[in-house]
Amino acid sequence: MDEQQLLRRSGGPVTRSRLVADLGELGLARGDTVMFHTRMSALGYVAGGPTTVIDALLDVVGPQGTLMVTCGWNDAPPYEFTDWPQPWQDALRAEHPPYDPLLSEADHANGRLPEALRRRPGAVRSRHPDASFAALGARAHALMDDHPWDDPHGPGTPLARLAEAGGRVLLLGAPLDSLTILHHAEALAEAPGKRYVDYEQPILVDGRRTWRRFHDIDTEDAAFDYSAVVPGDQWPFTVIARDMLAAGIGTRGHVAAAESHLFDAAAVVRFGVDWIQRRLNPQPGAGDTAVENLPDPRQGNAPGPH
Repeated sequence: MDEQQLLRRSGGPVTRSRLVADLGELGLARGDTVMFHTRMSALGYVAGGPTTVIDALLDVVGPQGTLMVTCGWNDAPPYEFTDWPQPWQDALRAEHPPYDPLLSEADHANGRLPEALRRRPGAVRSRHPDASFAALGARAHALMDDHPWDDPHGPGTPLARLAEAGGRVLLLGAPLDSLTILHHAEALAEAPGKRYVDYEQPILVDGRRTWRRFHDIDTEDAAFDYSAVVPGDQWPFTVIARDMLAAGIGTRGHVAAAESHLFDAAAVVRFGVDWIQRRLNPQPGAGDTAVENLPDPRQGNAPGPH
């Protein structure tokens, strides 16, 4: 899409002050800890690109707030490399660079913002190669440090800590299927046929390249078979998010030209776990999973200002 199309979409250039005003109108507030997903083209023509978006978000949440993004690793070895001919495997194992939180690029599929944020001075990136996140702000280390090697979307992970800290999730023009925090709900939920993956990736251990085996839910093809409850070829997160909005969870508005959504992370996790277990368990009440550690924003006990 060329500049003129983007300018027409947004009714002129999208500036930092315009983003700040729109984000405040949506409900983002000073002191918030917020994980955000952005589709830049949906916003229109952003003067300054990702730098302007990040600056505007920092203006809104202030010095006591924190920004968080999902990164991944763009150049990670493919899961299936262990099925390659042995000489190919040997070559990869011998020379594939290890994951380095400071140098390894964020997955390009996540857009331009994660890479831009993780490069910011003061940003902290988690240590997990395949499921890395990055954060900038007052709670960056509290969210990112000691990311569990296995079950990296489950308890004790950046996603879990975001929900437990009363954090929020912002879809800034991004589609509903980008609600990464629902992977945490999948990790917690109990239902038949839960899917897992095991894979190997090189990491740095005491400065030395080491191949390590990892275990996680299947986040690529979905952790469960949703075909009986999700119509057609829709991604299940889209359906869960629509049902969540219909239930009154989350707010919707426009930031620049983009339809955007703001959710309380804990509410998303609670709803997601309940939705999965109610829809996918054959027996009523089966697989009930407690989520007591998650603050309930409706009861006013979520830490941090909103």
